[in-house]
Amino acid sequence: MSDERVRRLMHSAVTALKSGENNLANKYLERVFITARDHDVLADAWFYLSEITEEKEEKRKALEEALSYRMTHARARRSLAILDGKLKADEVINADRIPAPATEDREGNAERFMCPNCGARMSFSPDGQTLSCDFCAKGESVATEGETFEEQDFFTAMATLRGHSKPVARKVFHCEGCGAEFLLPPDSLSAACAYCASPHVVSHDEIRELLDPDAIIPHAFDQRGATRLLVEWVQENNFTPHGKVMPPRGFYLPVWTFDIGGAIRYHGQRYEEQTIGFQTKMVLKTEKGDYPVFIDDLVIPANHKHKKYISRLVETYNLREAKPYDARYLANWPAEAYEIALGDASLEARSQANNRYKKEVALRMSYLAKLKTSSENLAIDSYKLLMLPVWMTTYPYGEKDYLVLINGENGMVQGELPKNAKPRSNGGIMGWFNDLIDS
Repeated sequence: MSDERVRRLMHSAVTALKSGENNLANKYLERVFITARDHDVLADAWFYLSEITEEKEEKRKALEEALSYRMTHARARRSLAILDGKLKADEVINADRIPAPATEDREGNAERFMCPNCGARMSFSPDGQTLSCDFCAKGESVATEGETFEEQDFFTAMATLRGHSKPVARKVFHCEGCGAEFLLPPDSLSAACAYCASPHVVSHDEIRELLDPDAIIPHAFDQRGATRLLVEWVQENNFTPHGKVMPPRGFYLPVWTFDIGGAIRYHGQRYEEQTIGFQTKMVLKTEKGDYPVFIDDLVIPANHKHKKYISRLVETYNLREAKPYDARYLANWPAEAYEIALGDASLEARSQANNRYKKEVALRMSYLAKLKTSSENLAIDSYKLLMLPVWMTTYPYGEKDYLVLINGENGMVQGELPKNAKPRSNGGIMGWFNDLIDS
């Protein structure tokens, strides 16, 4: 049957469904199932069948059939999520009409960590697992052996306000020097920016709605360890900074990670031999198909600042070492607030995945002429907001300050190098090294 005939059958089925004539709609859909060959048409047909039936298992079967033909079918995924209890129908929003955020003042969530022994402040120790008292050194384990975290369902989040807003009130410090923003510990009266080190007295606290992180990689070494790594990096690159270098400043950096699946749809042309009688000739044929996609933990920085260098740094982390988020890990450690929302980050992730696999498809299908690809069947399955440990400083050289980032998990250093750096003279490193240690 022609494509036009199938389209008319689908139109009749949808019209009958909207008119409440379910039996008639069902008859039209049965004819579509028999005659249609296009997967997109069949996916829509199975979805409409799920709208007709009231029996739960029949509805589930129809939705699963729809997704087997097109796994990115948004309405089928939403209906299945509601059926499974992962999504409430009254929480689904119209993405074109997102409710305005509440303007009234809200109290920020604050959690203080006090020593049960002496009442002094407790801070997270850079051993990856202990909360310790700043006064009496009493320790309290944070890490739980074998504890895991769950990644969040992306489709469910984007169907609700969670994907478009920031639902937890947090106290945020805005640096007037460089514009960076960090989450403040409770009762903070002063703060120093982890990026530019400028000190501030906190007079007006901004309460902002932010998503809680899903996972965290704890800091694994202290400032002295970060300083040693910085010195080794300078020695390896054989130059001497021109002036005083501030000790590295530790903080947590937010990133989004995405698991991406589905397929890149492609079509192109190739010549094929065809024999008719005693004559053989080359005939132009069209080839099309779906190239499978699977990406685990594609990392997207959650802020714009120093994005070029941070994008390189995040590649050096072992994301499998991430632990379930616990606020105690942030005790006395600044954490940068994210500024790129989940929805915007997902668009960047989808674009990167598409570009990566388009190149792969072009290599694998190099025998096809006029090759075209489509990302319509590319799907983001899950996501998480992850906090990464970072040490940061700058060093002066010539008339410019250069950025250095240190991976707080494994000590990998990512830094800018001056193009005109001159080899250091013997002993030239000791002057700035002593200043660094003394400070």
